[in-house]
Amino acid sequence: MSYRIPSPPPSLEELAKRQQNVVTASQLRARGVPARIITEHCRRGGPWQRLLPRVYLLQPAEPTPEQRMWAALLYAAQNGREEGRGEGAVITGTAALALYGFTAVPRLPAVTGVDVLVPRQRRLKDVGEVRIRRTERELEAHSVHGLACAPVARAVADALDEWTADPDLPAPVREVLREAVSRPENRCTVRELAAELIESGLTVEPRVRAALDELLAAERDSVLERLGHLVDEWLLPVPLNAPELRMRGGTYIAVPDLYWPERGVAVEVDPDLRCVSEGEAAWVRGGQHRMEYLGIRVVYVSGDRLAAEPDAVGGELREAHRAGGTDVVELLVV
Repeated sequence: MSYRIPSPPPSLEELAKRQQNVVTASQLRARGVPARIITEHCRRGGPWQRLLPRVYLLQPAEPTPEQRMWAALLYAAQNGREEGRGEGAVITGTAALALYGFTAVPRLPAVTGVDVLVPRQRRLKDVGEVRIRRTERELEAHSVHGLACAPVARAVADALDEWTADPDLPAPVREVLREAVSRPENRCTVRELAAELIESGLTVEPRVRAALDELLAAERDSVLERLGHLVDEWLLPVPLNAPELRMRGGTYIAVPDLYWPERGVAVEVDPDLRCVSEGEAAWVRGGQHRMEYLGIRVVYVSGDRLAAEPDAVGGELREAHRAGGTDVVELLVV
């Protein structure tokens, strides 16, 4: 049996270089720096300074914006271990968006508050410009300039939560949502963003709901356009686009995205992309169930799968059109 010899912790010089001269009291003690030396070095005119409780800057000059971020992260992540990377905490909100490079938020020097996300059980208080946010979910960290940041969708949600606290306060809600899904270097899908905003309860805010609806509609139109090209490529008959289906007596049934009335086959594309509210989602699901109950063959198409496996989706559409529905009752197509 072989044993792996653990590598020694980095020296104070290596650690300071990695963390841009920001270190914690426990990291200093672990490298043999006694408390009295820390106190002496942080006196007025000394070579070090205290930035936050148990967090020090190993230089007399004013901290840079990145050093302030490191201080906030290390303050929230302190647990007496040699993590040195902010384990157990991630920067979120406007500060994270600034680190990601969002143009819709102020540049990093203008960001005064730093939101840090930590597990709910952590006992921490807001201090200085650091605001502690808690979550019951497992933390996910993305390294941005060496700093642990929340994923784009979560950072956006936390920023919006702060901005929408005052409905009269101008906030770049629409711009931030658009940028979140259009930046290839930190890709966030519309579905991921919508799920995070719904989870955070932010879709009850009119500005957020309206901006998200625009993104969902645009994404949905893009998927439907790709699906239309696929129907042409597989030489299928031209279907009806979004027809309203009713019983002969006028009872409403559904509005499928595509429908072949001669075959009794309907296509539904990502219903979650057009449903922000729970009521709308239930309305769409009800229509799907009614179509199936009446014998209509419903093909469900995911935009992600359409992009990844277009041939497989095309084959399914052709097979569904060949097979047709089962005992479809006569319907009115409006």
